[in-house]
Amino acid sequence: MALGAAEAAVEELRATVATGKTKTFEWRVSQLKAILKMVTHHEKEIMEALRSDLGKPCFEAVVHEISVVSSSCKTALKELHRWMKPQKVKTSLITFPSSAKVVSEPFGVVLIISAWNFPFSLSLDPAIGAIAAGNAVVLKPSESVPATSSLLLKLVGKFMDTCAVKVIEGGVPQTTALLDQKWDKILYTGGGVVGRVVLAAAAKHLTPVVLELGGKCPVVVDSKINLKVAAKRIIQGKWGCNSGQACISPDYVITTQEFSSELVRVLSAELEKCFGKDPLQSNDLSSIVNPRHFNRLEKLLDDEKVSSKIVHGGQRDKTNLKIAPTIMLDVQKDSVIMDDEIFGPLLPILTVNKIEECFSLITSKEKPLAAYLFTNDKKLKKEFVRSVSAGGIIINDTILHYLEPGLPFGGVGGSGMGAYHGKYSFDAFSHKKPVLSRGFAVDVTARYPPYTPWKVRFFKAVLHGNIPAILGSFCGEAYDD
Repeated sequence: MALGAAEAAVEELRATVATGKTKTFEWRVSQLKAILKMVTHHEKEIMEALRSDLGKPCFEAVVHEISVVSSSCKTALKELHRWMKPQKVKTSLITFPSSAKVVSEPFGVVLIISAWNFPFSLSLDPAIGAIAAGNAVVLKPSESVPATSSLLLKLVGKFMDTCAVKVIEGGVPQTTALLDQKWDKILYTGGGVVGRVVLAAAAKHLTPVVLELGGKCPVVVDSKINLKVAAKRIIQGKWGCNSGQACISPDYVITTQEFSSELVRVLSAELEKCFGKDPLQSNDLSSIVNPRHFNRLEKLLDDEKVSSKIVHGGQRDKTNLKIAPTIMLDVQKDSVIMDDEIFGPLLPILTVNKIEECFSLITSKEKPLAAYLFTNDKKLKKEFVRSVSAGGIIINDTILHYLEPGLPFGGVGGSGMGAYHGKYSFDAFSHKKPVLSRGFAVDVTARYPPYTPWKVRFFKAVLHGNIPAILGSFCGEAYDD
C-alpha cells in the first residue's frame, strides 16, 4: 500500500464518521450482528485458515478464536444500550444548583494492528469494542498468517459496512504507511520492539494507544497441591495454547529444589497422555508459525547452558515446523532463554530453596502480562497478589482470565498499557466526556471580581463543604478551618 492509498482509506473513513451514522445505536448493532453472522456461517473456513497458517487444532480454533469473538459480540449486543447511556454524576456545592453526566463519545477513526498467534480473535475482539463505541475501524492483520488475513479481508468485505470498517493487508511497508496517518486511537498487539515503533508513530499526532505486548509470564508451583491437576492446567496454558506461542502462556516455572523432580515426573507423564509418545505426530499440537521463529527456538534449545538441562522432549521436525513439548530443569538464570519471552513450546524450570524466594526472581524482570501461582497456602496467595505486578494474575490455573469478559485484559510496564475485553473494550475506544448543566435562576456574585476578603472566606467554606462557615460568611463571622 502506497502512502497515498493509506491516506485515501483514512479520508474515506473520516467522511463516513462525519455523517454521524457510526454514532447511532442502529449502526452499531447492525455491524455487531454482521460479525456474529460472519463467525456463525463461516466457522469451518475460519478453522481451515487457522490450521493452514498455524497448524492450530480445531479445539483451540473454537475455544481461543471463534468462541471469543462470538461471546464478545453477544455481550456487546446485550449490554450496548446500557453502555451507551450517559452516567449521572453527583455534583457538589461549588456548582450548585447543577446536574452532571459522563457521555461516552467515540474517538473517531481507529487502527487495530493484530498479532499472528491468534489472528482471528485478536483482530475482531478489539474491533467489536471499537464498533460498539461508535468508531470507524481499520484492521491490519499480520502478514505472517496469509490464509487468515485473506479470509478476514473477504468476510469483512462481504458482511460489513466497508465505508466504515476496512481490512488492509500487507507487511512492513503497508504498516508503516498506515502508521504515518493520523488516527484517533491505535490498538497494537505484538512484541515490544514493534510496540515502541507504534508508540513513537502515535506520539507524532498525540494519538492515544493501547499496547498489548507480552513478557516472561512466571508460574510458581508450591508443594502440597493437587499436582496432577496443576500439571494439566500448566500443559493446557503452555502447549495447548498455540504451542506456547501466546503472550500469556507460561514462560518459566519456579518451584523448590526439593519438589522439582516430582513436578517434572508428573508434567512428563501428563504430556504423554495429552500428545502421545511421539508428540511431533500429534494433531493437537500447533506448529511453529514460520522458519524464522523455528530457527530462533532451535538456537535457544542448542545453547550450551540449556541443551544439557533438557529432561523431557527436545525433538524437532523442521519440515513441518514442529517442536515437541520440552522441559528444562535447573536452567541458569543468566542463560539466553531467560532473557526474553520464549514464545514457543520450551519450558525452563528454575529452583529455589524456599518458595518465597520466587518474589525476588519475578520482580528482577520486566512486569509480565500474566503471572500464575499454584498453592493452597492463603498467606502465599495474599503475598503473591500484593507483591507481583503483572497485567493479570491467576491462582491455581493459567490463561483463563483471557476468556472472562468481566475482567480487563492488558499489560503494565513492559507488558503493555491500556486494557480491553467486554465493557473495558467499549471504554478503551470511548472518550468519557463530562457534561455539566446549569440554569440562570441562581447566580452567586461572590465568584466575580472585585475580590474581597469576604468572597475569599465564602469560597474557602464552599470548597471545604463547611456549611456553618458558609452561613457565617454572610454574617461577617470568622470561622477557623
